[in-house]
Amino acid sequence: MQLEVHDLSKIYKGNRGLLATGFTIQQGELIALVGHNGAGKSTLLKILGGWLIPDSGEVRVDGIDLKNRRALVRKIGFVPETPNLFDLFSVEYNLILFARLFKIPVARIEATLTEFNLIPFRRSKVQVLSKGLKQRVSIGRSLLADPPLMLFDEPTSGLDFDMTKEIYLLLERLHASGKTILFTSHRPEEIKALATRIMVLHQGSLVFDGSPAEYFESHIHQNLYS
Repeated sequence: MQLEVHDLSKIYKGNRGLLATGFTIQQGELIALVGHNGAGKSTLLKILGGWLIPDSGEVRVDGIDLKNRRALVRKIGFVPETPNLFDLFSVEYNLILFARLFKIPVARIEATLTEFNLIPFRRSKVQVLSKGLKQRVSIGRSLLADPPLMLFDEPTSGLDFDMTKEIYLLLERLHASGKTILFTSHRPEEIKALATRIMVLHQGSLVFDGSPAEYFESHIHQNLYS
C-alpha cells in the first residue's frame, strides 16, 4: 500500500484551509498528524477519506485516483472525530447500510459485531449509546471493507480513561496486523506512545515530517505546547 499526495489544497472562504501539501505514506506506518486547531488536520483527513473535494492537487492509493470512491472504500477507512452514524437506526442496521452500499459480504457484519463487543447492542438505536460505544460502531463500520489504510480524526476525543486505553490497544493491534494508520491528536503522550512518524501542519502547510525522536527534540514541538 502506498499513498501519494501531490500539491493538495483546499481553501475556505476567509480561512487558509490546506495549502499545497504533498507527502508519501508507505505500508505499515503509524503516523500522527499534529498541529493547532485550524491547522488543516481534519481538512486533510476529510479529503483523503473522500468527504471533501480538494480545490487542487492529486491523491493516489496504490495508483488509484481518490476520485474513484467505490474503489477507494476498499483502500481507505475513515473514522471522524464525531461519529457520522444514523442515530435513529440500530447498530446492526448502520453496518448493513454501509455493507449494501459498497457490496461488502453480509458475513462481515456479524464478524464486526463480535470483534467490537457489540453483540449486546446490535438492536440498540445509536442515539442511546455512549460516546465510547458510538466510537466502536464507527470504527467497526470503517473496517467492514478491510481497507489497508485507516484514518482517525482525534480518536480519543471526549473518551474516558478506560475507553482511551481501549482505543490505544486497538490502534496497536491494527498496526500489528499490517494496516497503515494516520491519526490526528493534540495529546503529546498519545503521540509518543503510538506514532512511528510525525507530521506537523501549521496554517495549512506541512512544516515537519520526521521521527518521534526528532519531533520531540525540535523547536516545533516546544512551540506547539509552550
